[in-house]
Amino acid sequence: MRSTCCVRGSGTTVRRGTIACVPSNFAAYLRVYEPLTAFDRERQLYWRRYVKDGRAIGPLDGPGRQRTVVMEALGAGWTRLPDLPDEAYVLETDETLLICPWNLRFRVAEAALSARDGVPAVLADAFVPPRLAGLAKSVVEDWRSGAKVLEQGMPRVHEQVSTWGVPLRWFVFVELAEKQLSVRPGRRVLRYRTEISKARRRAHRAHSVLRKSLGDAPITEAVEESTRWLEEFHPRSLVELDYGGLVPLLSDDALAADDSPGLVATGLAGLSHGDADSATEAYEQLVARWRAVQLLERSN
Repeated sequence: MRSTCCVRGSGTTVRRGTIACVPSNFAAYLRVYEPLTAFDRERQLYWRRYVKDGRAIGPLDGPGRQRTVVMEALGAGWTRLPDLPDEAYVLETDETLLICPWNLRFRVAEAALSARDGVPAVLADAFVPPRLAGLAKSVVEDWRSGAKVLEQGMPRVHEQVSTWGVPLRWFVFVELAEKQLSVRPGRRVLRYRTEISKARRRAHRAHSVLRKSLGDAPITEAVEESTRWLEEFHPRSLVELDYGGLVPLLSDDALAADDSPGLVATGLAGLSHGDADSATEAYEQLVARWRAVQLLERSN
């Protein structure tokens, strides 16, 4: 028998159902899709074949596939970081293909290091031997430092992941008018897509407002870091904020009513005009809206 319970808070209805109808990865995603011209000739040929052969996996199924690949790679004796095939999300337009690589080697390295976090040294070494941990650390540091830009002609990572909520700074990059919503059974999706040039302008404007109003606050530094990340990509890229695995936790009404980017815009406008009350009100509404989702992590 299937049971469903709801958690309500500040106008948001959060649904919890059986394991069968809720994906195991309760995460949102911030992705950048780059045009083929952003890649070298070898990569362009590879991605064209990849699409022609029908290998591309959509964002609805991709997270599960990524988890499977990572777990299989880590389960192969923990002796090395395997060479994994290049996979990507793909958007096709009239002009070109847009590619969002999965960077699976980085994901495996990140997972290997995460497996050691908070675990006694003896157990950590049993799960992930020091030699493998060293290799994983090197891979992660290379990507995060941008060392792979020169080596592979691509920025560090094309997809950021956040579990049990959407970081407030992500809403800076998009506008409410860019919302794409589907509540069809089996095809429930909420995402925002925009041109990277628009996302960059919004990010720089938000950073300027935050620095003037709040100084070197954590949110100011977070927006600055994300702004630098956006600057690494091709100027004709697309930015996508995908609610992904959070969608099954939200009712159709909650998805339709979501105006989180609008609340962020209202808060920034309040700060820029010295209206602290309106900025605070918008911020509190946004925090209350997502608190119900975040609290589900404790009950999961």
